[in-house]
Amino acid sequence: MLSPLVGRLSWVGAVLRRHWVFAGVLVAGVVLRVGAVLGFRGTLWFNDSYDFLAIANDPFPHPLRPSGYGLFLWMLKPFHSVALVTALHHVAVVGVAVVGYRMLVRDFDVRRGWAALAVVPLLLDSFQIELEHLLLSDTLFTVLLFGAMLLVAKPGATGWRRAAMVGLLLGLAAVTRTVGAPLFLIVLLYLLVRRTRWPVYLALSLAFLLPVGAYATWYQQEHGRFAMSGTDGVFLWGRTAAFADCEAFTPPPDIARLCPHGRKGERLASSHQIWHEDSPLGWTNGEAFDEQTNRDAQRFALWAIRNQPGDYLQVVAYDFFVRTFSWNRSQYPTIGTEARYHFPTKPTARNPDLPVLGAGDRRSVVDEYVHGPAPLHIVEPYAEYMRTYQERVRVPGTVLGIVLLVGAAGIVWRRARARTALFWMSAVTLLAIPPVTVDFDYRYILPAMPLACFAAAMAWGRRVPGEAAPKKKVADEREPEPARA
Repeated sequence: MLSPLVGRLSWVGAVLRRHWVFAGVLVAGVVLRVGAVLGFRGTLWFNDSYDFLAIANDPFPHPLRPSGYGLFLWMLKPFHSVALVTALHHVAVVGVAVVGYRMLVRDFDVRRGWAALAVVPLLLDSFQIELEHLLLSDTLFTVLLFGAMLLVAKPGATGWRRAAMVGLLLGLAAVTRTVGAPLFLIVLLYLLVRRTRWPVYLALSLAFLLPVGAYATWYQQEHGRFAMSGTDGVFLWGRTAAFADCEAFTPPPDIARLCPHGRKGERLASSHQIWHEDSPLGWTNGEAFDEQTNRDAQRFALWAIRNQPGDYLQVVAYDFFVRTFSWNRSQYPTIGTEARYHFPTKPTARNPDLPVLGAGDRRSVVDEYVHGPAPLHIVEPYAEYMRTYQERVRVPGTVLGIVLLVGAAGIVWRRARARTALFWMSAVTLLAIPPVTVDFDYRYILPAMPLACFAAAMAWGRRVPGEAAPKKKVADEREPEPARA
């Protein structure tokens, strides 16, 4: 009777001995997340959290940001628990790390040490753990996007069923955060390099367009515009508000009112100028930007870029190369925004009476979702452990930059170039789009981190020919899939 149990324990022991580095990292990651759950009972709040809850309470296409995450919360509404949401965030990221490690070792033929190192930022970075505890769309976006990349890169012929699943995951990621939409083109390019059959492209495209097209149609029915949101022009205006010079260049009279306040070089951060109470856009809490304002903001932004292309490139380059890859973090875009990415010493004031677009105020949307106020309870000593850990353990931007350089070198000199390029280009795209279109924010870095790490691991951590491999032999990726009739 005991022999099956003994056999099972023996198998587990053998697995732990082979993968002891990853097992240690995994246990540490789980313990840290348990510490976050015990120390911060409930969820950590961000300004956007209340908009997502408003969507969850009564689904509608939000005019400021895609509603994908709000619909995810809507599916969980019967449980009436924001603590459950954050717990699912933590579990999902740990699950993705386990799947990613397993695929690196078994499918991508990466050494176990390299594979364990690749998931360290995902499991142990303190800001990643804190982000998972925020009621924000970033964790869901990361899981969807990373899952799509792992699936499309999996060795073997990419059939139409797999391609459809990849397209669906990318589409869901795009309606969660629009920055995910360009990743579809990167996947398409990857499949072209692999010389995949035409039904695969069709399945990928149709599956991607299904959620994206359905959401845009829904948005059109509510707001009269076939789009994902009504703020593309507003956000681009925010980008150019950092440098637009209405004294040196005279804007068209009908959009001159959108000239940013203050002297160039002394203005607020780009994104903050959009939401500031004194913004030329006329932002008001609880209200959307009208279509005319969005169009005019886009015209102003394009006018500024045409007249000051050098200033635009300088602002984008500074945010991408300096802010993204700096060793130390600065209080950008505002002191309050950056502070939200740290485990707090006391519950942050939520301004419960502040209006929420289409749903009363913050107090009412929280009450409706959880059937109560849902306060954050900070419990010591667990909270202090997490705050101390966050002060000491993180992945600096400079390290991310080095990882990207390592991956780039691997694309040039190592095997598995297509898969390495897939993950590397995806990471760079996620890092570049925010500075190009709106502004830099530290939470935008985190979804790109695991992609960059996997690119480096697949480039430099693969076994040399003749080295023992686990069970499954992975073919050299330089040989494309044969075309089939």
